[in-house]
Amino acid sequence: MERLQKIMSQAGIASRRKSEEIITAGRVEVNGKVVTELGTKVNPNEDIIKVDGQKIEREKLVYVLLNKPKGYITTVDDPRNRRTVMDLIQDVSQAVHPVGRLDKDTEGLLLLTNDGDLTYALTHPSHGVDKTYIATVKGIPNQSKIEALEEGIKLKDGWTAPAEAKLVAELADEAIVSLTIHEGRKHQVKRMLKSVGHPVEDLKRVKFGSLDLTGLSVGGYRYLTNSEVKELKKVEDRVNSVEN
Repeated sequence: MERLQKIMSQAGIASRRKSEEIITAGRVEVNGKVVTELGTKVNPNEDIIKVDGQKIEREKLVYVLLNKPKGYITTVDDPRNRRTVMDLIQDVSQAVHPVGRLDKDTEGLLLLTNDGDLTYALTHPSHGVDKTYIATVKGIPNQSKIEALEEGIKLKDGWTAPAEAKLVAELADEAIVSLTIHEGRKHQVKRMLKSVGHPVEDLKRVKFGSLDLTGLSVGGYRYLTNSEVKELKKVEDRVNSVEN
């Protein structure tokens, strides 16, 4: 017997916490009866569980690492029929979803999974998962600009948290900058660099937590190893220890 919200998460419905909201809203049936009580335990091998009238099945949890090319949007479906990252992993049978987002014109590391609890842990703004980007910017940032990025930048939605910034290379009239942040604001890296006078011309995410793009060509993907999943799960464990 397992908690109903855990089974829903493992079926790719939502994270456990979001599943709890779905349960209390009266959208879940177990063996034909609406269940609204949190903590309800079910047998996933025997009980018939439905969400919004649709029977759910527990999927095998999978974790896919994609080297996203430019020109693809980070969503499962697009009403305008634009290319999405799902077009790149069509032979993955499980109903995975992207963990966070990359802009259409940004390439690099993107994790996709059907593990709702891990997605919640990795994307929550207070959980501090490092993400490293390599940006080609206009102009050459001086040391004071690098230090400003590290200390935090005041944007329209408030100050950014301290970051790790490094001038990687100086070119004729542009530069390559490495920036590591642990927040997930919309267009954050682009906005930070623009605010110090160096708009982004090209952007790539090269690290996400303990993961990197070693051996993965643009547009390619692979499944995570057991050890990589175990390392990511440490973030989820930290979140559970704080919130429970």
